[in-house]
Amino acid sequence: MAQIAASRVTRQTVGAVADGAFKVLLAVVCIAGAAPLGRLLGTAAWLMVVSGLALLIGGGVELGYSRSRSMRTYTQLMIAYDSGWVLAALVGVLMARQGSSAGGEIWMGYQTAAPIVFAALLVAAAPAQMTSDAGAESATL
Repeated sequence: MAQIAASRVTRQTVGAVADGAFKVLLAVVCIAGAAPLGRLLGTAAWLMVVSGLALLIGGGVELGYSRSRSMRTYTQLMIAYDSGWVLAALVGVLMARQGSSAGGEIWMGYQTAAPIVFAALLVAAAPAQMTSDAGAESATL
């Protein structure tokens, strides 16, 4: 009897899918609430829409490649993305505390550029290697 090799779903895989889904959800919020969120953050509505589109692309690519890229690659990219997010948020808060109105623009600027960079690096990454057991089972089908 032929066995079909089922892909192993790990906590890391679930985390990568959740990260992509969160970006898609955040994209919808940014686009749908561009004007009120823009006022709240002190940014133009067009920047909120562009940021939402970038998040939608980034999240979509992340979801699309969740089975074909290694979780090590995902983990490294997510750590870099989230580290930059924290840094951009801190800079934005510090600027706001000093009376500058550019804090929201810096944070949303990061949300515009970072998902596209994340997606490009994910697309350019080498595909995940199949384990020898899964490859042997696939070959017998």
